[in-house]
Amino acid sequence: MKRILFFIVFFLSLFFFSAYSEAKSIGKISEISGKVLFREKANVPYDDAKKGLDLEKGYWIKTGADGWAVLSLSDKSKLTLANNTELEITEFVIGKDKKDGVFSVTQGKLRASVTRLAGEQVSYKVKSPTAVAGIKGTEFMMMTQGLANVFFGNEGQVEVTGADTVSKPLSVDMMVQNTRGYTPIDPVKVEPDTPLYTAKKNFEEITEAAPPKEWELSGNLPNIIARWNINYGRYLADAGRYEEALYVFQIALDLTSLPDIRSDARLERGAVYSRFLRNSEAALAEYLLVIETYPVVTQRETALYLAGMTLYELGFTDQAKEKLMQYKKDYPSGKHISNVETILNVINR
Repeated sequence: MKRILFFIVFFLSLFFFSAYSEAKSIGKISEISGKVLFREKANVPYDDAKKGLDLEKGYWIKTGADGWAVLSLSDKSKLTLANNTELEITEFVIGKDKKDGVFSVTQGKLRASVTRLAGEQVSYKVKSPTAVAGIKGTEFMMMTQGLANVFFGNEGQVEVTGADTVSKPLSVDMMVQNTRGYTPIDPVKVEPDTPLYTAKKNFEEITEAAPPKEWELSGNLPNIIARWNINYGRYLADAGRYEEALYVFQIALDLTSLPDIRSDARLERGAVYSRFLRNSEAALAEYLLVIETYPVVTQRETALYLAGMTLYELGFTDQAKEKLMQYKKDYPSGKHISNVETILNVINR
């Protein structure tokens, strides 16, 4: 009897040890460059990471301004992290015919290459605070910048959603983006010889099998895509897709911190509200944001003029006069000075 109990305990211990080992061993950092940090759980300090570090569920990986790392998972899938990226391995379970994983990105840029064997069910997700990419076995690139997310497809198909919203498919040489948890925009073809094509190529370069020599491309990516969004938003507005245009301009605003690009996006939003949606109050709010937030940009001249004209049309004569007099003082030879003087003469009668 004692011998039987011994063998039962022995085999059970082997079983649990094996299961525990499989659960803990989910991959390693196979390549590393620059400053890369890790921590074993949230809300504890980061330590320096080394090549070959074994990864476990709950681990966080963070790359610095020059940091780059490749996470090689036990199923041969890979996550390549560009600089200034922070990722948590939230879930990772591999069964006989099924595997599940959740990788949470708080910020940054990565390339995900997820393997899928014949007959295997794959349910991987890469999440940001405002978007989710559902993966069945494919390769794609993802940038999370503030509230905005941009996805480029390289192989297969990915389903991209906001916060519990309708999903949009991401396939080869397509781009999908969203912000603030809203439903992503419809997929856009990445056409050759366009700024979007340049952005995708730059993204591929910073997430290649070897790190880039410098990271200037990485820092410019959000600005390139934000500028492209302004042009794309104009196209949507001209096509009568006004709400989509407003959304794309908002993505541009959330992607970049450059005053020049943000001012253009505000003016474009104001134009849609004013010309197409007949919402003068919303348009005025956009113009005032340019005036109050970015006092030295060249777009301030147009914003000041449009704010004065909009106030005049709304019947706020005194406020209109104030803005138009400010325009006359700051831009005495401005491109709108003739119209400004005409309206001021009407007000002063």
